Amino acid sequence: MTLLDSIITHNHQFIEKKEYEKYQTTRFPDKKLVILTCMDTRLLELLPSAMNVKNGDAKIIKNAGAVISHPFGSIMRSILVALYELKADEVMIVGHHGCGMAGLEPNSILQKAEERGVDLDILKKLEYSGIDINKFLTGFQTVEESVKHSVEMVNQHPLLPADTPVHGLVICPTTGKLDVIVNGYK
Repeated sequence: MTLLDSIITHNHQFIEKKEYEKYQTTRFPDKKLVILTCMDTRLLELLPSAMNVKNGDAKIIKNAGAVISHPFGSIMRSILVALYELKADEVMIVGHHGCGMAGLEPNSILQKAEERGVDLDILKKLEYSGIDINKFLTGFQTVEESVKHSVEMVNQHPLLPADTPVHGLVICPTTGKLDVIVNGYK
């Protein structure tokens, strides 16, 4: 049985037993909060528990490192949609210690891509198109600086409502301890 088969089999049982009923809520976040955090597997249940966020409380956006790399990319668009269309009022950027993006070097990814059959000659065409693949695949030095940078990207966005608090936090992926890096109320 493949992974997909096992997921679909479970899903049929999930629907049959009506297990979905305990998750029903509206599309509007009860705590009027949008959170950008990392896709790290350790945070899946830890982060909401550590923040007292339940199903229906917040819009949670995940990517590698909780990084906003472009002011008009999909992450920022999702934050703006949450603020304007889904009734969120506050933004929290939550990075974590021990993140795989810390110190990430593009050569590591490129080497693994080549080992898996990707023709790296295509990178020359990307460079001619103005894409800096090394910058695109480079991580950050410290999680605190990365969180501050993402908070600043949100705060400086021309479409951000002026009264929106944007907070920056770092969570410990083993204990759930939160450290405030940027208090958006100040």
